[in-house]
Amino acid sequence: MYGDEATVRRILTELGDTWAVVGLSGNSARPAHRVAQVLQRFGKRIVPVHPKAETVHGERGYACLADIPFDVDVVDVFVNSSLAGAVADEAVAKGARAVWFQLGVVDEAAYARTRKAGLEMVMDRCPAIEIPRLT
Repeated sequence: MYGDEATVRRILTELGDTWAVVGLSGNSARPAHRVAQVLQRFGKRIVPVHPKAETVHGERGYACLADIPFDVDVVDVFVNSSLAGAVADEAVAKGARAVWFQLGVVDEAAYARTRKAGLEMVMDRCPAIEIPRLT
């Protein structure tokens, strides 16, 4: 498992409330759309990150992490595993405190790089499943 219970709890309850959701678009059929709604319901500010830079759930979107003009605490990644490592590297460059790879998204090399850079990280889990358990 990539992220023990203590790490999951820390990311969801202690590391901050601004979550950049990479892969979040206005397409309500996509899992990112529903997960972002759950995060909002639990008090997180979501920041959509998608090439279309759409406004989603009332929050302005950005084409990439580097375009966000403020700090983000957690980068939640809804892209294919083959692309996720680059997003993790962008999260490190952005100064995020944690990276969360969604269910089915695994990149062990990215996990090692991200942890070595000092960020918390979870892979192959969903915050929308985990956060209700903590409240």
